[in-house]
Amino acid sequence: MTNARDIQLDALRAIAVVLVLYSHFLAPGGSSFVGHLGVRLFFVLSGFLITRLLLDARDTGAFAAGPALRSFYARRMIRIFPPYFAVLALAWFASEQSRPSLAWHALYLSNFWYARQNDWTPWLLCHFWSLSIEEQFYLAWPLIVLLAPRRRIEAIAIGVIAFSLAYRFYWPIAAGPALARDLLPPGSMDALGCGALLAVRRARGVDAPQWMRLCWPALAVVFLFVVQSDPGPANSAWEWPRWALVQVLPLVPMMAIVAACSNGLRGTPGRLAELPPLLWLGRISYGVYLYHSILLACAVRAQSWIPINVSEQGPGRFLVAGTATVVVASLSWVFFEKPLNGLKRYFPYVAPAHPRGASEALRFGAAPALDLQPTDRSRP
Repeated sequence: MTNARDIQLDALRAIAVVLVLYSHFLAPGGSSFVGHLGVRLFFVLSGFLITRLLLDARDTGAFAAGPALRSFYARRMIRIFPPYFAVLALAWFASEQSRPSLAWHALYLSNFWYARQNDWTPWLLCHFWSLSIEEQFYLAWPLIVLLAPRRRIEAIAIGVIAFSLAYRFYWPIAAGPALARDLLPPGSMDALGCGALLAVRRARGVDAPQWMRLCWPALAVVFLFVVQSDPGPANSAWEWPRWALVQVLPLVPMMAIVAACSNGLRGTPGRLAELPPLLWLGRISYGVYLYHSILLACAVRAQSWIPINVSEQGPGRFLVAGTATVVVASLSWVFFEKPLNGLKRYFPYVAPAHPRGASEALRFGAAPALDLQPTDRSRP
């Protein structure tokens, strides 16, 4: 069930998290679209991997929806909760400004908090909005994949994408620019839905459509032109179309790239995508994403002890805060996250075909044959 070439998807995680670090540490003025592009790539990857994982479980002869759902949520909690709540605990001690919003973050409602405030306060946890979006997706989508009629799932995924795209037309008609337009769940369901749609197509034996494989480079070029264009004054004729295009145009290139890497790139691109440092960064990308803002805050506070400038966007900040982030995320993975991930073996998606053999396997620390654990790597 596992695609042996999924190793290249770790490279995409690495690229996504580097885009976020570039935006927050290096880009002049904190260029937002670069980091947002990285987050959108994470969404497409998550939609693809979670959907494929659940469809693989559903297609197994011993599948039962109830145990599969329980295992899904248990495994998500094991993977996501420990480092997430560790960061919230650090935020409690490190920043009084963060305390009024901690309950929202703890309930994975960060996106609603910032949309409600229409302000990125507290900035220390502002990147948690995307983690909340994913958790909200995880609450609903597995129910659809595991319980809806199998033949309807592709249509539902297309409907999710269409609803998200239609949501973008609401804002120019009925509202002004606000954080809510990007942070409410419909603003990200198109990216998650695109990844899910790719997985559904793959499950029925077809890949990304031919037109997508042929035209994605042209769409990527158009995207770059749109991003570099002048948005004009507020409420200008170009402002809203530009915003919508910046959100929508990357989706097809991202789907095509995820499809290509999940199949396995060959030649020089494949070798580059399997460079060990890139794969390691992809493996620890969840920790990198979680910890980077707190480590940036620590670096800024320690500026008097650091010989290069970390108080402003630039190479010094990228070097110091970026290095600290990778080191801490690596330690977190080796000593904290990876050992806890071993508990996933107690929550197989599909009941073992031979309970006695599976029991012996668990006793000796092995994963059951139908655990599907290798594909369960949807978080950054």
